[in-house]
Amino acid sequence: MHIFITGATGLIGSHLCPLLLASHQLTVLSRDPAKATLLLGSAITAIDSLDKIDFNTVDCVINLAGEAIINKRWSDKQKQRLLDSRIQLTQQISTAIQHSQTPPHTFISGSAIGFYGRQDNTPIDESFTAVTPEFSHKLCAQWEQAAYAAQSANTRVCTLRTGIVLAKQAGALAKMLPPFKFGLGGPIGSSEQGMSWIHIDDMVQLILFVLVTMELSGPINATAPNPVSNKEFSRQLGKALARPAVIPMPSFILKLAMGEMADLLLYGQFVVPNKVLAQQFSFNYPTLPKALENLLT
Repeated sequence: MHIFITGATGLIGSHLCPLLLASHQLTVLSRDPAKATLLLGSAITAIDSLDKIDFNTVDCVINLAGEAIINKRWSDKQKQRLLDSRIQLTQQISTAIQHSQTPPHTFISGSAIGFYGRQDNTPIDESFTAVTPEFSHKLCAQWEQAAYAAQSANTRVCTLRTGIVLAKQAGALAKMLPPFKFGLGGPIGSSEQGMSWIHIDDMVQLILFVLVTMELSGPINATAPNPVSNKEFSRQLGKALARPAVIPMPSFILKLAMGEMADLLLYGQFVVPNKVLAQQFSFNYPTLPKALENLLT
């Protein structure tokens, strides 16, 4: 297939592209095509504008672009940047698909489990509708709506409600490791909040699975099937590193340091990926101990 991908040099994209290149033609949107080619290899075609691709020639779009959500405090200006970096590009892609005579048959677009907002310990699948209408929900809902504008009899749209992606040298786990390695890690806030995670290898395999499983459409939870509480996550991470993990991080300290963005750490969800499980997708790392063992040894 001819696949068009955005966000190709990010955490997920950089792991996904080498697998796509094994079988498919890949066009990458990047602000810096030369850098993208250096990172991903000369087999890709890198472009810096949507105007440079004919969507009539594209079989599938994978849209992973968006400014990192935890880079800066959530001022009103930063919230708008987070919204714009996701929604404007997604709208442009949807418009291009709508105007195509032979549009891509599949549009896979990013989202996040923040769609559900803060929840209690009740397991949540894709059918869950009792969302908490906070900023994370607003961000994901508008992002998804922009993608669904491309949906038609010719184009199926899938939105990936992605959890915490665990990888060796980047992402959330890399930020957690330093205090835990020094024995200074521990539970956050109440420690009962859900942490819905996924190993990077399972994340990219899930995207490849969605790409070829035409029965799948709409929202898809991209999380491992066994979410855990923050307390259990901290315990398992400490165990994997052979370090104590008992020093708590009080809520007020996080709120002072991070402002409203601290809510992402203080509150959570227990999300389960029922849609892909129903289609017989098999996780290589379904449990946290197995995932951490692979990533940390």
